[in-house]
Amino acid sequence: MQSIKRVGLALAVGCAALVANEAHAAPQAIVTELVTKPLPEYPGKEALMISVEYPPGAVDPVHRHDAHAFVYVVEGTIVMQLRGGKEVTLKPGETFYEGPDDIHTVGRNASSTKRAKFIVLLLKDKGKPVLTPVK
Repeated sequence: MQSIKRVGLALAVGCAALVANEAHAAPQAIVTELVTKPLPEYPGKEALMISVEYPPGAVDPVHRHDAHAFVYVVEGTIVMQLRGGKEVTLKPGETFYEGPDDIHTVGRNASSTKRAKFIVLLLKDKGKPVLTPVK
């Protein structure tokens, strides 16, 4: 009976720690697909335009797009960095580019109190995911 109580306590502590970590995790980006258009002049390719909203404190995982990605900031301030490049802070009206081989190491809202929003145009292979996590 004691060992059952210990296992139950260990599970309860583990679950409480998981819930606590979830409560403190950074908010996730909200991605909305705006339009997808095949590019007949470029067989197997498509253009995808998305809107990305970073809630206050949002942080992206390290990732790649396997696409040409053109970013235009609409609202707020975002911080971006590619592997081997410098961290840049972008404000409304500013742009950022990621190539198909780039690893996006930093993508986050610069503010912990205001949202940020940007539009991304991706030129990519049909059927490929928008984002691929990188370890």
